Amino acid sequence: MSPLPSQLDLSHIDAWVFDLDDTLYPREQGVMNLVQGRINAFMVDAVGLPSDEARILQKQFLNEHGTTLAGLMANYAIDPEKFLREVHDVPLDTLEPNPRLDVVLARLPGKKYVLTNGARFHAARVLARIGITDRFDGVFAIEDMDLTPKPAPSTYRHFIERFTIDASRAVFFEDTPRNLVPAKALGMATVLIGDSLGDGHSHELGDWIDARAPDLLDFLTPFSLKDAA
Repeated sequence: MSPLPSQLDLSHIDAWVFDLDDTLYPREQGVMNLVQGRINAFMVDAVGLPSDEARILQKQFLNEHGTTLAGLMANYAIDPEKFLREVHDVPLDTLEPNPRLDVVLARLPGKKYVLTNGARFHAARVLARIGITDRFDGVFAIEDMDLTPKPAPSTYRHFIERFTIDASRAVFFEDTPRNLVPAKALGMATVLIGDSLGDGHSHELGDWIDARAPDLLDFLTPFSLKDAA
């Protein structure tokens, strides 16, 4: 059984690290469904397979390489910049501004970072739409990873080196369980956000997850109030 969020001691934390999509906003807002549609279209063009077969191959790429892009680059001659531009340039009408999250993030002690397999411009658009851009001290996107996505351990090492983070004083929030494994190995506290279903990945849950929470805002609120008090 996974620990309750209330049982997780984060009093020592001074670096709060967040995945972007389906973590800083609920999956139900549908942004990644739009991205997935663009990925499907790109896959059909890139691999020359019918849509249903291309989707099966795309899921295989996700599970074997971490992202569709990494799988495509390993097996096909594609332009990664074209991929990032086309698949992330989706309307954000369904993404709701979240002033409560802005307040809660502002009250957390220490610095805040985004660690995402998405493109830089996508992260900038999403943060601006939610209304939390100014709460973050750094964003580490797929371009900063040299296109080597989570869960590659080297990506996490480069991230903490870039921002001089003490992993033992950091907590990482993610909606994909396996992306928490390298964070835990480095010494971070780890929190799984959401139900981790419906994202195209295969999943295994284990003791690298310190706590689970269905909603990020609900999880963070007590910590922000504790600090404010």
